[in-house]
Amino acid sequence: MDEHALHELIGQVKAGRLDRRRFIRAMVALGLTAPAAAHMLASAGVARAQAPAPAFTPTKRGGGGPLRLLYWQAPTLLNPHLAVGVKDIAGARIFYEPLADFDAEGNLVPVLAAELPSARNGGVARDGTWVVWTLKKGVGWHDGRPLTAADVVFTWEYAADPATASTSLGIYRDIERVEPLGEHSAKVVFKQPNPFWAEAFCGSGGLVIPRHVFAGYRGARSREAPANLKPVGTGPYRHVDFKPGDVLRAEITPGYHVANRPFFDTVEVKGGGDAVSAARAVLQTGEYDFAWNVQVEDDVLRRLEQGGKGRILISPSSSPEHIRLNFSDPWKEVDGERASARTSHPLLSDAAVRSALGLLVDRGGIQAEIYGRLGQSTANFLNTPARFRSGNTRWEFSVDRASQVLDAAGWRRGADGVRARDGKRLKLLFQTSINAARQKTQAIVKQAAARTGIEMELKSVVASVFFSSDPANPDTSSHFYADLEMYAVFMGRPDPQRFMEQFTSWQIAQKDNKWALANNTRWRSAEYDRLWKSAEREMDPVKRAATFIRMNDMVVRDGVVIPVVWRKEATAVANKLRGIDITPWGSDLWNLAYWHGQA
Repeated sequence: MDEHALHELIGQVKAGRLDRRRFIRAMVALGLTAPAAAHMLASAGVARAQAPAPAFTPTKRGGGGPLRLLYWQAPTLLNPHLAVGVKDIAGARIFYEPLADFDAEGNLVPVLAAELPSARNGGVARDGTWVVWTLKKGVGWHDGRPLTAADVVFTWEYAADPATASTSLGIYRDIERVEPLGEHSAKVVFKQPNPFWAEAFCGSGGLVIPRHVFAGYRGARSREAPANLKPVGTGPYRHVDFKPGDVLRAEITPGYHVANRPFFDTVEVKGGGDAVSAARAVLQTGEYDFAWNVQVEDDVLRRLEQGGKGRILISPSSSPEHIRLNFSDPWKEVDGERASARTSHPLLSDAAVRSALGLLVDRGGIQAEIYGRLGQSTANFLNTPARFRSGNTRWEFSVDRASQVLDAAGWRRGADGVRARDGKRLKLLFQTSINAARQKTQAIVKQAAARTGIEMELKSVVASVFFSSDPANPDTSSHFYADLEMYAVFMGRPDPQRFMEQFTSWQIAQKDNKWALANNTRWRSAEYDRLWKSAEREMDPVKRAATFIRMNDMVVRDGVVIPVVWRKEATAVANKLRGIDITPWGSDLWNLAYWHGQA
């Protein structure tokens, strides 16, 4: 973080616009210790925080009226194990719950579990080969049926079935079995020692689904289940109405298993539009109470905050905004499939072209001019937690060096200024979702590319389409029918195992898995696959962290991805809204039952 941005954050703490604890969290995410961050505030004359306001203790369930949320990427389905992207996970999280979730610091918080398992209470094997979960009693599904260990067993069977083509397959695939130990206890046995046993059934990928609702739709019929659009969960709200890509409505769950929760009577999630209009609807007009991920230039957000109806919450994120390079040929069709893993990209297969592209992304300028306090330029794809962050990578912006790299590789400028070699013109299609910050980033990259002799066509796709799970839509990010594409991904848990799986060879998105898997670059490396598998069973945390750093370095140095900025999450929130605890690891709605409207 540069000095100006740091002083800006300290100024926000002084002015009371940024919570002291959030500042310390942000500094810890950047690699500082908490005491060092606290000393930084003290040196700047920021006194220790006053005693916190009394906690909100509701005396009854409901009474808070409607809660209106804006997600400019609208949910398209509500099955958490078929969810594509944050917007589907958010929609599902309103209705479904995990056994435990992760708070902002990465600590486990019990949800459907009666307690957290540990080696001390006998709930976790010391070698990481099994864990026993005990369920809360008296928890019911929205249709009145009780939650039991059989639902936990079924969730594993459903998600781990390759025919289901679940997006959570990687989480459950390596479980040997899940055994019910009575009605309210289940033992999860792993195929091998698991250093991150809290992955399965925890966080956004761990939402438990009802056996009696989905039993007939496991496997090849997974996309036919009516509950994909009409969820039956255990969450604080139950389904009322859902129009995919448009609006989702829910009402309070009578008899929810947490006493006197939730506070708000109804929830409406409105989708579509863009980040700017979403921020304006909260900060200026007050039409909505919450707007997710207002990825807008910082100066625009500052002007909108002057509307007085709301505030911007800035919180640490696990999301790298990055450019992906396509290693398959998006323009060639093989057996009815474009961008087939059986093809090679006609231009990007050349390491020199990938290297030149990395030199043409002005990360410093993009951070300063577009993201401001909402992002930090980075050379890493894996940025957090700090112990997994590589110190081996560096980024550089140099049009001259990019030109030299292309010259040395035999790419010569033609009469029109565009380079070519062996009859192939260096022309690339660069796509992303419609978003002002992304379109400005595209323009910056295109301008630099033109200066070095690369012709670049820009394409912008409506976010609800770009991040859709529709296997028939060619404009989705998972199809990747372009040469380059840009977006952000989030980790979903404070451990990189699944996050880094998206570059393994078995995660290649293609027609036979309905493009539901994560490796849409179609890059393959036997060495990367080996490293990922070794990290999966490495119980030594130091060795395991070193392995992930090597994996990060591989995808960056081989030009699989070009990291742009390590994003911070900006959320627009009405002044009245309290109880929100944004976490880097999953859905912003993870603690929706605890939101309230206390002034």
